[in-house]
Amino acid sequence: MAFIIQNLAPIMFAGLIVFLLLGFPVAFSLGACGLFFGVIGVELGVLPESLLQALPLRIFGIMQNDTLLAIPFFTLMGLILERSGMAEDLLDTIGQLFGPLRGGLAIAVILVGALLAATTGVVAASVISMGLISLPIMLRYGYDRRIASGVIAASGTLAQIIPPSLVLIVLADQLGRSVGDMYKGAFIPGFVLTGFYVLYVIGMAIFRPSTVPALPLEARTIRESDGRSGLPSLLVLTLICTAVAFVMGEHYGTIVGWTQGSGPVKVATDETIVISMAAGVILAFIAAVVNKVTSLGLLSRIAERVTFVLIPPLLLIFLVLGTIFLGIATPTEGGAMGALGALIMAMLRGRLSFSLLKQALNTTTKLSCFVVFILVGSTVFSLVFQGVDGPRWVEHLLTSLPGGQLGFLIVVNILIFVLAFFLDFFELSFIIVPLIGPVAEKMGIDLIWFGVLLGVNMQTSFMHPPFGFALFYLRSVAPMKEYVDKITRKTIAPVTTMQIYWGAVPFVIIQIVMVGLIIAFPGIVSRDKEEKIDLDKVKIEMPADTEPAPSAAPSAGGASDPLAPPLEPSADDEQKKMDELFGTQKK
Repeated sequence: MAFIIQNLAPIMFAGLIVFLLLGFPVAFSLGACGLFFGVIGVELGVLPESLLQALPLRIFGIMQNDTLLAIPFFTLMGLILERSGMAEDLLDTIGQLFGPLRGGLAIAVILVGALLAATTGVVAASVISMGLISLPIMLRYGYDRRIASGVIAASGTLAQIIPPSLVLIVLADQLGRSVGDMYKGAFIPGFVLTGFYVLYVIGMAIFRPSTVPALPLEARTIRESDGRSGLPSLLVLTLICTAVAFVMGEHYGTIVGWTQGSGPVKVATDETIVISMAAGVILAFIAAVVNKVTSLGLLSRIAERVTFVLIPPLLLIFLVLGTIFLGIATPTEGGAMGALGALIMAMLRGRLSFSLLKQALNTTTKLSCFVVFILVGSTVFSLVFQGVDGPRWVEHLLTSLPGGQLGFLIVVNILIFVLAFFLDFFELSFIIVPLIGPVAEKMGIDLIWFGVLLGVNMQTSFMHPPFGFALFYLRSVAPMKEYVDKITRKTIAPVTTMQIYWGAVPFVIIQIVMVGLIIAFPGIVSRDKEEKIDLDKVKIEMPADTEPAPSAAPSAGGASDPLAPPLEPSADDEQKKMDELFGTQKK
């Protein structure tokens, strides 16, 4: 019995693993394990009975958590956009743009995946949309099935790390940090990872060109009336807008200082990037509108089409992320504006209907309830786990690792990577992160940086064969039987499950490399430097009183009486001292 009392924390953690391996739902496994060991702890005298009385207050605290409101807002926004036709227009237009290049369709899928990630934040919506739209086109023109499957699944999982990501909201909540700061930190790593995906496709186009063929001439439908591609016009417009964005980025600090009536000020990198991109996009939109209204023919068809197709998602990105990065809105308010913007976009496209809205709200409610139930279960578990000194056991276990911070980071990332084979990111966030977060903070690791690192690692949970959810989503829309293509009239072979699995492996390796780069180069994670103030060294000095003290009334002996009470200062003297103290004395 003494052994059980001394080792109740590791026994409780092992019991949770047993519950999960038996196949019980995670939320109920967490809650049942917590209550079971809570009762055992009370019976053994390890825990006071009053501990479990704190459970209702903790559950009410979850319901009052404003941060979690961002989850249903961003989920609803993503589901509405999935059905508004935006993904289809983006894939068609960008596919036509990059189609003449080998691997162009795959690059288009990656870029559209990044845009959808920055607008939807939902992996399922991105993977299913691109699987339905782009996979038949890639199979039609001879793409290798493994590369096509891997590109679609990997680009869909970019919604895990590119803001507004649901996993970043949950990580921020569990680590006790601001969602806005977590979004800022993940902004640059998300797009660096996108660049690595594109480099992989370019490498395949160079070394294995037959696996990623270019679009044939008859498939390129957006052309000028004389048969030209119109790409020089788009190139000129891109260069001009890029130059304007670059100039805006270089002088944005000066502009902000001018509006504040001061000299140049230092502005956060992510804020500068958002404003610079907005300046270039606005210029392109104005040029396209002027060309459309006046019919001057300054822009080609492809340049005008690309501009008008890219504006809605970029506008939504600025509406959501721009307002958050600029400090205008909180993440919850940004999510609400994004959901409203998605409804307006669907209405303008004529896609908004009562059935679509009902389906989107139904799915949003299910996902939100799923998250809250897991959070309630994890709260029950963590309360009892803390009561049996579980955090101290985890801290001793992790801080005793060789290598200090580096050893801790390596072991934690290996643990997350292995558990991601069996658990999704919600379960990892609610079970593992509350245990390792306090240890990381005590070791001096910045929790924003740590959260972004875990977010990139958890992204692999969607890509792990054989349990990756992105692979399941793609399997549900990929052809399982032979079919005849409607355009080429050729018989297309099915996509096997093993082809999907093998296609995901290179992108899992890329994600692991990204984890290593973040550890090796912490500056990749954008973080506003905060000046730390050591309260122990703060000194408050009062200005010395230079006025002569009023003399006491002389006693009969001519000397002042030390026992006489001090004279009360007049109101004028008090006001004068206050003026001297705060520097408000009139001269």
